Amino acid sequence: MAIISVTSTSVAVNPLKQSQTVGAVLAFLGLKGIMPLLHGSQGCTALTKAVLVQHFRQTIPLSSTAMTEVATILGGEERVEQAILTLVQRSKPEIIGLCSTGLVETRGDDMGRFVKEIRHRHPELDYLPIVLVSTPDFKGTLQDGFAGAVESIVREIPQKNSKQDACPTQITILASSAFTPGDVQEIKEIVTSFGLVPIVVPDLSGSLDGHIEDSSSAITANGTTLAQLRSLGNSVFTLALGDSMRGAAQILEQRFNIPYEVFGQLTGLAAVDKFLQALADISGVSVPEKYRRQLQHVMLENHFYFGCKRVSLALEPDLLWSTVAFLRSLGVEIHSAVTTTRFPLLEKLPIKSVTIGDLEDFEQLAVGSDLLITNSHGVAIAQRLKIPLYRQGIPIFDRLDHGQFTKVGYRGTMQLLFDIGNLFLEQETRGKH
Repeated sequence: MAIISVTSTSVAVNPLKQSQTVGAVLAFLGLKGIMPLLHGSQGCTALTKAVLVQHFRQTIPLSSTAMTEVATILGGEERVEQAILTLVQRSKPEIIGLCSTGLVETRGDDMGRFVKEIRHRHPELDYLPIVLVSTPDFKGTLQDGFAGAVESIVREIPQKNSKQDACPTQITILASSAFTPGDVQEIKEIVTSFGLVPIVVPDLSGSLDGHIEDSSSAITANGTTLAQLRSLGNSVFTLALGDSMRGAAQILEQRFNIPYEVFGQLTGLAAVDKFLQALADISGVSVPEKYRRQLQHVMLENHFYFGCKRVSLALEPDLLWSTVAFLRSLGVEIHSAVTTTRFPLLEKLPIKSVTIGDLEDFEQLAVGSDLLITNSHGVAIAQRLKIPLYRQGIPIFDRLDHGQFTKVGYRGTMQLLFDIGNLFLEQETRGKH
């Protein structure tokens, strides 16, 4: 079991984590017809939007209650009401994702009461789901905000249906913030090949995959539809991808008595084998021949490029868990690991220690590594330490393919193996010269 240590510094000099609002907005962007609304200042909204635009290189729909100094003192209910009514009139969203920020959380705005009273004054909004999630900036991380948004979605929107409405081939897939739009698309293709009908929550592959929209709508044009969200109670099984999705899976189990299983990672031979076997058990269909690839052969052929290599990682907990498991399966030594928040899964990592800190801690701990794995903010660290960097996480702003990048399934595992293996090979080649 890993020893968890927390950095003792009183200020983050080089932050690793993103705020909860970034994670919640990211989750909401996987729903069709949604408008995320941040209750806070325009600066909070601008910062959140800047991170997501920088990472995905596309338009991000996002609105704000634009709290001023006076509104903050007097209370923000009127601002929330005005923002919702304006969005309904101008953008006509199918769903509104309402997020709090550090400003209003510090003030103590009762967001639940706000929404209840707004609905009482405006019964014409009864048709419109308003999904509320608490995302203060002063605690939690991107992963926490993402998980909180998904939990609010599955708690508020799905409707109870009779057992006759249950669909024997429909399953719910809860995909954590560790998965890219490309990952989600690959997962959907794998699941459908077993004759199953997946409803992914949230489905980032439809909205953040870099495609060009035919219209200039202010709301998301693709993603999980409202009808699909309302039908989640008809699913026969829930697959929670990433341990942070466990809470959302438990909500669906409590509400609709739907069994679930949690998969900490979908990268690596053993992990993908387990996932495909679960799909075969659920569907009663044997694993399709196209997935019987030579991943084991590829791993055996190339493992000597990985053996005894020292890798340091700075990632969110779910992504850290899956990446560490994959690297360990190839004989890699985890030199150091830094993450953003305390999470129950961290203690189960098969490494000596995990540090909850920032990129300054990461730079100090990574000395002597053969490879660094973190987001694009690690570029300067890699240059100073003269160690190659493999980019994972959010934000990635100096590469073009990360939205479509796939690291799940046999195909994605092979791609990840080749990408990292080529960095090791290039390093060895340089050393010989």
